[in-house]
Amino acid sequence: MAGYSTIKAGGPAAALIEPRSMAELAALVRGLHENRVKWMVLGGGSNVLVADEGFAGVVLHLGRRFGAIAEAGGQDGSVLVTVEAGCSLARLVNWCLERELAGLEFASGIPGSIGGAVVMNAGAWGREIGSLVEKVTVVDGDGNIAGIEGASIPFRYRSWGLAEQVVAAVTLRLEKGRRQEIEAACHELARRRRGTQPLDKPSAGSFFKNPPAGPAAGKLIEDAGLKGYRIGDAMVSPKHANFIVNMGHASAADLLALMDVVREKVMAMSGIWLEPEVRIIGDRKG
Repeated sequence: MAGYSTIKAGGPAAALIEPRSMAELAALVRGLHENRVKWMVLGGGSNVLVADEGFAGVVLHLGRRFGAIAEAGGQDGSVLVTVEAGCSLARLVNWCLERELAGLEFASGIPGSIGGAVVMNAGAWGREIGSLVEKVTVVDGDGNIAGIEGASIPFRYRSWGLAEQVVAAVTLRLEKGRRQEIEAACHELARRRRGTQPLDKPSAGSFFKNPPAGPAAGKLIEDAGLKGYRIGDAMVSPKHANFIVNMGHASAADLLALMDVVREKVMAMSGIWLEPEVRIIGDRKG
């Protein structure tokens, strides 16, 4: 699964299937459920780490072939945009820029897919994707397709608050804007991101959630003296301490061992136990 992860590490899955339509996705989920086959959904792979032992099940990979974008109405200066879950945030931001639609500028430079962004309630610079969601089309564990209004989704920090449902498509409410202003905002936020994050090395993005109170995770890790700390090819980035980067050939075991060291040292220093923002998939040995 290393090839499907932005951190470029991880063991194999038993099988990987790429559905090309919502009907295919629903049929696959229904069949896997009826046959009691273990399965999971993967989008852009920017917030996951599969253990070296792998995933003993089927991965439903929602990629470019599951990434259609279309306007879906709107009024009073707002525009509704419906996008399938496999569409990358980068492609969606560019699509909105071409049509002078504002609201997603904060997502410029965030890796991953729109489906994963909704499930994680991805955010940056004080904004979160949940604030733009008008509706989410989901597939439940039995393969049924349904729509959930955005107002009824209990979005919270790095979670949409729901489980056992697959995000198949998202409808966002955006605003008409001016291309020059939207483009300038995207460029400025991309510049800030390049200046503060190790974008030149494979990573899973921010590795730990920020605690509900007190210093941010990156500050806690830095204060623990862990910038540059390394196990094998897994390293705490000297540029931003909440990024664990792959320096070349890091195994998932290296990355997870480094995660454990970081949590233990931060706990010893501050009394705060950091929770991973990255989803750990599969069973670890040891």
